[in-house]
Amino acid sequence: MNEIKVVKPFINGQFVESETQKYTEAYNPNTGEVIAKVPCCTKEEVERAIAAAKAAFPAWSGTPIIKRVQVLYKLRDLLIERMDELTYMVAFENGKAWEEAAGDVLKAKEATEQAIAAPSLLMGESLMNVSSGIDTVLYREPLGVFAGIVPFNFPAMIPMGWMTPMCIACGNTIVIKAATFTPQSCLRIAELYKKAGLPDGVINIVTCSRNEAEIFLEHPDIKGVSFVGSTSVGLHIYETAAKNGKRVQTLCEAKNHALVLEDAPIERTAAGIINASFGCAGERCMALPVIAVQESIADKLVAAIVEKAKQIKVGPAYEKSTGMGPVVNEGHKKFVEDWIQKGIDEGAKVVLDGRGIKVPGYEGGFYIGPTILDHVKPGMTVGDSEVFGPVLCIKRVKDFAEGLALMNANPFANGSVIFTQNGYYAREFTRYTDGGMVGVNVGIPVPVGMFPFSGHKRSFFGDLHCLGKDGYRFYTETKVVTSRWFDEAEKKVGKVSTWDGTI
Repeated sequence: MNEIKVVKPFINGQFVESETQKYTEAYNPNTGEVIAKVPCCTKEEVERAIAAAKAAFPAWSGTPIIKRVQVLYKLRDLLIERMDELTYMVAFENGKAWEEAAGDVLKAKEATEQAIAAPSLLMGESLMNVSSGIDTVLYREPLGVFAGIVPFNFPAMIPMGWMTPMCIACGNTIVIKAATFTPQSCLRIAELYKKAGLPDGVINIVTCSRNEAEIFLEHPDIKGVSFVGSTSVGLHIYETAAKNGKRVQTLCEAKNHALVLEDAPIERTAAGIINASFGCAGERCMALPVIAVQESIADKLVAAIVEKAKQIKVGPAYEKSTGMGPVVNEGHKKFVEDWIQKGIDEGAKVVLDGRGIKVPGYEGGFYIGPTILDHVKPGMTVGDSEVFGPVLCIKRVKDFAEGLALMNANPFANGSVIFTQNGYYAREFTRYTDGGMVGVNVGIPVPVGMFPFSGHKRSFFGDLHCLGKDGYRFYTETKVVTSRWFDEAEKKVGKVSTWDGTI
């Protein structure tokens, strides 16, 4: 048995004992063992974290930006230095396979590197002589305290990549509500921020229930909220926080589709679908849970996918030979398995069933093998709703037009993919798909950090996406200064100098 750790919130640069009487158990999903007791921080503790962030804001926002990003340079070096430690921590508490866990940490590093570019990307605009003797300059300035509410599935990348680096590079401070199931990776990186020289109070991390998190949506000292999670919660956060005058971006559910046309190479397409569908055990909003395949090649493609899926080694995440780890906990395992049964009840055909899988030596772990449901029809909820597990649905279509229409009928539009060798159809697809992140022969079209993570429809609520230039706009507000100066000799009479510029 592992030692059960009591998690401590990180407030004003210190790990503190929570005064709560309520704790949630966090598990090692690889073994099923309890590894931590996670506090449900009290309302007063959440408010204390906000107060610490507010108190730190004047000095941090007044720190020259070149000095602010020096902290991020040092953090980047620490992330590289501690890569194996952080990778193991993500695999240990989340269940991602080793390479996927390393990718989680590397994405946090990538976003940190993007935030290091803040001095160039925060430069404003100016125009001299907009009117006679009058100049106008636009500055970008920080707003104050932001709140980040994060999910369990990317415990390093989302809080410490998507949210924190850019937020603090812009001169703001932040309070993160870490995921109750996977808080330790986030807290460890906060510790590394302190080691990198970040002043106390700039980053604060709490764990709490939705009731306490509601404080972020109404508290007058919170200027903006960034959220990743379910659509129902995201919509509530968007509506409530916006009503209270806050900036909001909520990244929500997805049901990404790929359209496979008959000219796509079977083996290479099947390999791309496998990686996209079953990576991270399907627990990512940019997974590929549905493919709409042209009927003429459907049988061949499905057979190739099934064969490759059977070869995936399911096992403990921290063994480097593992191809797919467990889902995060017992409750989520049941949730996914219930969705599989619902798909069967709706009439889908199971061509590969991952339920009931046992990993020798890890019988208590939360494992589900790759599962493939064929002949999923429009209207079946398993093909339209987010399962968030290693479940791939096959929908068969007669041509490009039917496939595109089927995809665009879905209420979610995070990402979409086409597999084809036809340039015309690829171009038409990129023009007319509803997906915000589009792949052409790329299974997971997640853009690098220089570009925004741009979901559409019910996959996103807000005006500015995270990352890229959108991120800098989200974490700053513009100030436009118009100025006019008078000649010393003539200012008493209020006239502009008559000097003609001749030397």
